[in-house]
Amino acid sequence: MDKKTFTLGCLSIIATILFVANLTPTQVAEASTVIKDRDYTMATTRGQKGGEILYVLDNRTGQIAAVSISANRTLDPIAVSSLTDLSAK
Repeated sequence: MDKKTFTLGCLSIIATILFVANLTPTQVAEASTVIKDRDYTMATTRGQKGGEILYVLDNRTGQIAAVSISANRTLDPIAVSSLTDLSAK
């Protein structure tokens, strides 16, 4: 076996490995994830118009904020309110 055949064999094996790695599915960030800490609780969900919505709750003050995360990765504030205001509606 000469040097050219050996190099061609190695490149073929590497190309096969890269092709198989490209076919494996990648993990996608999922919505509906909740993270709770001592001071803040955060939850994500899918928006009705596409994109994601992030809800941030301040556990100490009872304030909740909703932020829209669009497909081009921009943050747009939706609303800030108190939990007591929301429960009264």
